[in-house]
Amino acid sequence: MELLKYIVPALIVLLVTYLILFRFFRNEAERRSLELRKMNLQIVTPTRLRAYERLTLLLERVNPNNMLVRKIESSTNCIEFQSTILNDIRKEFEHNAAQQIYVSESLWEDIEEARENLIQLINSAATQCAPEDPATRLASIIIEVFNTPEETALSAALRNLKAEVSQIFQ
Repeated sequence: MELLKYIVPALIVLLVTYLILFRFFRNEAERRSLELRKMNLQIVTPTRLRAYERLTLLLERVNPNNMLVRKIESSTNCIEFQSTILNDIRKEFEHNAAQQIYVSESLWEDIEEARENLIQLINSAATQCAPEDPATRLASIIIEVFNTPEETALSAALRNLKAEVSQIFQ
């Protein structure tokens, strides 16, 4: 009985000490985890924003209204011009492919769909030209088809990109 008098209070003190230390270490681990997440956000957010900026530039650069004006040369024919702009589109996408790790999978799929639709548009427009026609003929067909009132995959990808960026700041 005498021994119980010492063991019970000692066990109670041990249990209380254990609970206090357990809570303290759990809170400390959560605090460190939050600090790490905060530091990661400070590092990752600017990188993600740069990725969104680069993808916006990509979509703007391959937009036929911008790209064809930059690339057209009066001395080239339709087949050469088609080859040149398709090659430039592929290079632009290859150059920016690494940005997909910073954006959502659905946005990257939208961007890939925009690329595929643009390539199909160019190839389809090229079938309406004779290979020896001037490049300006191909360019005018592409721009005419691209500038229809319907939303293009390119503009949908750009809209979705802007929406995703705006979610970061909410």
